[in-house]
Amino acid sequence: MRAFVAIPVPEDIRDRLAALQADLPVGRLADPETFHITLAFLGEEPVERIEAAHEALEALRAAPFAVRLDGLGTFGGRAAKTLFAAVASSEPLAALQRKVRSLLHGAGLMLDRERFRPHVTFARFRPGEGDDPALGRFLARHVAFGSAPFAVAEVVLYRSHLTAKGAVHEPLAEYPLA
Repeated sequence: MRAFVAIPVPEDIRDRLAALQADLPVGRLADPETFHITLAFLGEEPVERIEAAHEALEALRAAPFAVRLDGLGTFGGRAAKTLFAAVASSEPLAALQRKVRSLLHGAGLMLDRERFRPHVTFARFRPGEGDDPALGRFLARHVAFGSAPFAVAEVVLYRSHLTAKGAVHEPLAEYPLA
């Protein structure tokens, strides 16, 4: 089962990102219903390990906090592969991500060591699209993109189904912050 742990993006922020997508001249748009901030990607794991992750995450304790989107960026080098909205630096968010990874590690899941760059992916590019000058103009037009702060009140364990039209995310369990 392919799974990840993330913070869901509230509807008003999804709407802002969807409006931004409408102006994007190239790329394959992510479904706004799937917008999230990934805390840990578990990858393809047996059901037993996902159940162990769930049991570990039930012990997650953190106070709710707020984050905001702050700018746009790309992953993939000169020829971008992914377009995202960056999440502004937040110590509570970084601490939450460390707690989630620690709990998962304690449950026996060995996650890739990656630098945490919180973001919301909203488009992907096929070869040749990521270095299109129209993408550069889009980024220049929206250089000041951001959002008002929004509440982070829960973490969700998702199952990810890959389809020809993109990933479909199914919530498996929710862990409220309190």
